[in-house]
Amino acid sequence: MPKLAAGDGCGPNRIYEWKGLNTRYYALNEDGDGPSVILVHGLFVNADHWRRNAPALAAAGCRVFAVDLLGNGYSDKPYPEDPAARHPRAGSPYNFFTWADQLTDFAEAVVKPQSGSCALVCNSIGCISGLVAARDRPDLFGSCLLVAPNFRELHVAESPAFLQPAVSWVQAQLRAKGQGLFDALAKPDTVKSILKEPYADEKAVTDDLVDCLLTPLLTEGSADVVFDTLSSAAGPLPEQLLQDDALAAAKIWACVGDRDPWTPIKRVAALEKYAPVKRVDVLRGAGHCPHDENPALVNPLILEFLGLETPEAEPAAAASDGKKTGVGTPLFDKKVRA
Repeated sequence: MPKLAAGDGCGPNRIYEWKGLNTRYYALNEDGDGPSVILVHGLFVNADHWRRNAPALAAAGCRVFAVDLLGNGYSDKPYPEDPAARHPRAGSPYNFFTWADQLTDFAEAVVKPQSGSCALVCNSIGCISGLVAARDRPDLFGSCLLVAPNFRELHVAESPAFLQPAVSWVQAQLRAKGQGLFDALAKPDTVKSILKEPYADEKAVTDDLVDCLLTPLLTEGSADVVFDTLSSAAGPLPEQLLQDDALAAAKIWACVGDRDPWTPIKRVAALEKYAPVKRVDVLRGAGHCPHDENPALVNPLILEFLGLETPEAEPAAAASDGKKTGVGTPLFDKKVRA
């Protein structure tokens, strides 16, 4: 397993053995007495996607942990049809229930939050795993920050009924014959080109970013994980989870970039109607991965969510209270970070 890049400040890779499988994580300031937080990555990336956030959070006093979800990054990638790895609630090993269970067990076995409660900061599709974990164990996860949450447009509840046979056929073909397509796409230039869609600032799509995301995708079993995950159209949606009584007492914040092509801003704004959602922010000039694209914008927001002040070395981005978003029709009155 490669080590994190020298100088990134995230410390060495570690292994958490979970249900007989090796899962990778790193930790910063784990002996501190500040709030405990687990950083949860998005689809087909890994804990290194938080490399520009973890050191700043630790410097502010957080106990910071970032983990590769099963099948992602440098964690093990059991074959999807392996009966020992399949989840009883969803079949395949690669689903939100598996990853929520992993987060719960990891928090109890490794993080061991001193206050008894651990915060989750999640990006994209990782937000659903975080919400499932918070719903299943509200005693352990009392708060969750959703960074550009994913709404799973291929979910069975999202597509018209007449399209479902076609969607299912495409997904089955990807699962059975996707290796050639995967091999064609898993190249540095191709990955860099793909990343320029969700990143609003193309200068943030660096060779370092491509390397830290692509290298683990080239390990054995990655293609099976990718296409098995894409073939799933079931499981919960964010709105369904936020209506669960188990989350009634949770503290949920959400944020979205105003240049995010993958997350509908109006749908994020609508989350505010659910009781657990205490705040929604629009991040100006940001895309789908604002934590990596502009950490100087997002790190202060994470620290505020955790109840900590931003160190002087990384000033908080300016904010305007009581203003509406500047992206066409006003959507909602919340802090707009510029």
